[in-house]
Amino acid sequence: MVSADMSSSDALHPACTWAQRNDLIFLTILVEDVKNPEIKVEGNKLHFKGTGGPDKKTYAVDMELYKEINPEKSKQLVSGRGIDFVLIKAEEGPYWPRLLKDSKKCHWLKVDFNKWKDEDESDEEGAGAPGGGPGGDMDIEAMMKQMGGLGGMGGMGGMGGMGGMGGMGGMGGMGANVPPGMGDDDKAEEEDSDDGDLPDLED
Repeated sequence: MVSADMSSSDALHPACTWAQRNDLIFLTILVEDVKNPEIKVEGNKLHFKGTGGPDKKTYAVDMELYKEINPEKSKQLVSGRGIDFVLIKAEEGPYWPRLLKDSKKCHWLKVDFNKWKDEDESDEEGAGAPGGGPGGDMDIEAMMKQMGGLGGMGGMGGMGGMGGMGGMGGMGGMGANVPPGMGDDDKAEEEDSDDGDLPDLED
């Protein structure tokens, strides 16, 4: 056991992100391309050790969570970008004030705002979630698939290119290029509306 602790102390600390619901915790350990990671989850403790990242260095972390989780119902997914966990809380209830038992701020731990929902939103979401019940297996499987796909879905941001259609708003500027007859009509309407407004402004 001592040697394992010593090797952990030599390892780098991975960056982690987290979010929560009333009944579960989302946790991601951000180490890319980890091969054969060593993962242990029991009680309120989570241990990870693995080699990965561009330099194939060893990373390790031991977390003491704020409260206990249910290891049997919890899930994990090792992907190219890291290890995603859905940790089921042993007691469903109000949001934890923090992820770890220790209240000191950890520079390596950040909130995952992509997965975070406010506490009052989570009940509605749970009610409408596929698979129905809170913490239902179908629910978690769906979430894990979604988590695994999040990285790829970022590519959909490319659809922002369609925002170019917003350039059609520039059609207003096409007034200079419209046929003279149309331009005159527009001007006539503008003059009429201006005439109507001027007396009001003077009053």
